[in-house]
Order: sequence, then structure tokens, then C-alpha cells
Amino acid sequence: MLMDAVTGIGFDALFVNSSMGILVVDHRGYIVLANPFLLKQFGYGMDELQGQRIEKLIPTRFHHQHIQEVEKYNRHPKSRPMGLGMDLYAAKKDGTEFPVEVSLGSYETKQGKYVIAFLSDISRRKGAETALQELNSKLEHIIEERTMALTGTVKQLAALIGETEAKDAELNRVNTFLNNIWSHAEAIIYVMSETGIINMFNPSAERQLGYSAKEMIGIQTPDIFTNIETIRINELIENAKLNLPNDRELTFIRKDRTSFPVSQTFTAMRNPQGKVEGYLGIAIDISKRKKAESDLWMALQKEKELSELKSRFVSMASHEFRTPLSTILSSAYLISKYADKEDHPKRDKHIQRIVSSVNILTDILNDFLSVGRIEEGKIQVRYNRFDISTFLKQVISELNCILKKGQSVAYQHTGEITSVLLDTSLMRHIAINLLSNAIKFSPENGIIAINSKLNEDHLKVSVTDNGIGISKEDQAHIFERFFRGENAINIQGTGLGLHIVNKYTELMHGSIQFKSDLNAGTTVEINFPLLQNQ
Repeated sequence: MLMDAVTGIGFDALFVNSSMGILVVDHRGYIVLANPFLLKQFGYGMDELQGQRIEKLIPTRFHHQHIQEVEKYNRHPKSRPMGLGMDLYAAKKDGTEFPVEVSLGSYETKQGKYVIAFLSDISRRKGAETALQELNSKLEHIIEERTMALTGTVKQLAALIGETEAKDAELNRVNTFLNNIWSHAEAIIYVMSETGIINMFNPSAERQLGYSAKEMIGIQTPDIFTNIETIRINELIENAKLNLPNDRELTFIRKDRTSFPVSQTFTAMRNPQGKVEGYLGIAIDISKRKKAESDLWMALQKEKELSELKSRFVSMASHEFRTPLSTILSSAYLISKYADKEDHPKRDKHIQRIVSSVNILTDILNDFLSVGRIEEGKIQVRYNRFDISTFLKQVISELNCILKKGQSVAYQHTGEITSVLLDTSLMRHIAINLLSNAIKFSPENGIIAINSKLNEDHLKVSVTDNGIGISKEDQAHIFERFFRGENAINIQGTGLGLHIVNKYTELMHGSIQFKSDLNAGTTVEINFPLLQNQ
């Protein structure tokens, strides 16, 4: 038998002394065998469980669903984790419930078909996940550490069961069960001698690590597939000797040098006299859980950023809305006073002030709506073909109403072709934003130049003004959300325009360059490759 391959260590020792619950059930769902750890964990004696339905260990509210799962599993039995994406719970004898993680394996003997279940108490992990979810709901604290995943606590392995003089049929049956547990376990199981050499290496370890048992047993140490330095290995060994908790999250390295995260328990194996004769390592692949933790952390960060954006909007809106709203209120009041015909010019002046103020409010709201959609990933690029020259002339015409006294916009197109394939909505927002900035930050009587150049390789659009410019220090932050240059603090704006222009340009695979000097004007140039325009 396989257990005789290692002196003093048998499969019966692994079953009886394992600090992970092990349960054997027949194909009808009746309990055949349970290891001492599981009996202690649930508070039952073997005589209370043997021959009972597996639902005896499951909360009543899940019985009907579990019976269906048993039938479904029996139709397509295979080694796998149980209940992926589901929260599984077990019930102790006293009615106490606790969350569990279960790995299943199946095998068949002359006596019939059996299912082996490895059961881990994951209460501590669930507690950590609950704390993380509470952190998500409050969004008041920064995530300081990732949730620690615990696949179960491995306690001290009891003394090795002495060899029985009379090996009757029952002992052979138990050894058959243990052999199947070893062969069909989902976990990586290995046994290391006192000198550090691997003495046992189960089939799951072969499958998941890519090494054969022949390559490992009696030859290699666990160093070949772990990333543990000598100091930490010694720590694991000392903790095992002292029967201290010895759970670790490690990285295992396959034969092909790829790696994956595991949760490992490491325990001393003792003979009946209590002397340590080796060490048992049980490791479970936690790649999926790690990805789920990472996804949850990313979601929390995204929620935190959106919350900050909302807070900035409230703060910005309360400040930026005050001036245009006051203008609208005062102008509306004065209009009511100008009832005579000769007062019409004054009324028209205040109506224009109201229109201008409403446009300012609309621009502010549009900027915040655009940033919100960008942050939530809701912007979809919809390409359509249009004439860039005609398009830009139309945008310029629409902005004539906000030109300062004496200002003008000069447009020139270079190139024999004018047709491009881009998103007109995003391009419109980009052009309006760049021209509005140039008008806003340029003096009266100034000229704003906008140029487009189209050839077979790319489209270039540039906007140049002779305004206040931006300092070298501020240019490093010009595309950040809410950033405003030191010399633009007293000019109306949200600090979102160039951030949005940059994001929209990236969405259409373009690039943006910026050149400016204080009091000498600014040039913003956008380039789009024409690969998608062919």
C-alpha cells in the first residue's frame, strides 16, 4: 500500500490527525466516515453521524437545495471546489452555524460510489470580508490592508496511530478510503522529513505544480516550489514543533516557472511517543479569491473617487453658481422695472446677461456630467465620417456670441482632403472647450487662431491665443481634474475643461501637446492617427 512507502507515516495518520475536517459520503448522501477533527468541530460522535443524511450538518433552510446539488453532482462527479460564487454554511450539533469552504472528490470501489469532502471553517475570513464590506458602505476610511484569507486552522496532529496487529476487513476499508482521500483531494499535500526532504507528494500536487512524485520524493525539498526564504522556513518549523498557529499565504512556483497564491498550513507529525518525525504541508490555491479581493478593492477605490468627485462638485457648484445666479436674479428684477419702450435697450442688455449666465451654468453642469461619465466608463466612441473644415467653421460660428470686444477667430485648413472618421460629439466638445478657453483667457481685440491639417497619416488641430499663458510649474498639472493655474484663480471656471479634452482625445486614440508662456499666449495641439479613417 502507498502508506507503507514512508516509514512511520500512513494514510490513516493523515485522516485521523488532519486538522481539516474530512467527510466520506455514499452516492445517496448518507455519511459513511468522518475524521476526529470534523467530529470535534461539529460536536458529534461517530455513532451519531454514521448512516445519517449529510443534511444533518447543514442548516435546515438549505436542505432542499442541497439534496438537488447532491443529485446534480452524482450525475457529473469530479474533483472540484463546491459552491463557487455561493456562501456555504454548516450547522453544529448545538445549532450554531458557521461559514465553510468545501473541496470535493469522488471515487468508486466494489462497495459502491463515494464522495470525499474537505471542509474548512472560514469564519475568520468571512469576518474580514464583512469588515471590508462595512468599509465600502462608509467610504470614510482608506483601505490599509487586504483581507486575509484563511482556509481553515490546522491544529496539532495527534500521535501517529500504531500499527494494528490484526488487519481485518474494517481496517482495509478505512485504508481504501484514506487512499482515495489522498488521490482525489483538491488540496496540495506534501510530507517533509525532519531533514527537509519531501517524503510524500500527492496527485493534486503533481497536477498543480507540474512535478511528478518521482522527481520529488527522496530528492527535493519544498524550496523548489515555494518562495520562502530560510528564516521563514525555520519559523514555520519552530511553530509546528510548538503547536502554534502556522497558517501562511505563500506563492507556489510551478515547474514551468509560473506562479500562483496559496494558503498553506504547516504542522508537525509526531509518533505515539510525541517525537517529531516529519512535517505536513496542506496548501489550497486561492487565485480566484485573490482576484475577487483585488476587484473589490478596485471597486472601493472607484467608489471613493466618485464620492470625492461629488464632494468637489458640491463645493465647486456652491462657489461657481453664486455669481451667475446673482446676475440672473438682479437682471430679472431690473427687467421688470423697464416697462417703457425707450427702456428696451436696457432690457435687452439684461436679457443678454441672463442668457450669458445660463450658458455659464450649463457649461459647468456639462463639465461635471462629462467627468462623471468618464469616471464611470460610460463614454462610448461612435465614429462617423464628416467634413472637418465645415465642422470647425460651424463651431466657430456658434461661439461668436461669447467673443469679447474686438476679438476674432481666424481659421485655416491645410490639405486637399477634409473628410475624417471620428466621433463628432467628442470632437465638438474638444473644439468648443479649446476655443472657449482661448476666448476667456485672451484680452479684448485679440486674435484666436485655429488651424486644421489633414493628410494621409493624421489629423492635426491646433488653437493658439495671445492670452495670459500658463507658468512652467502649472503646466505639469494642467490636465488634472479641478486644477487651475495660479494666474487664473479669479477667472470663472471649473478646472475640468482640459482634463475632459485630454480624456476624449485618448478615447479616440489621439495625443495632445501643450505649449505656453506667461503673458505670451498658449497653443494646444491635438493629433489623431488616421488608421481608423481608411
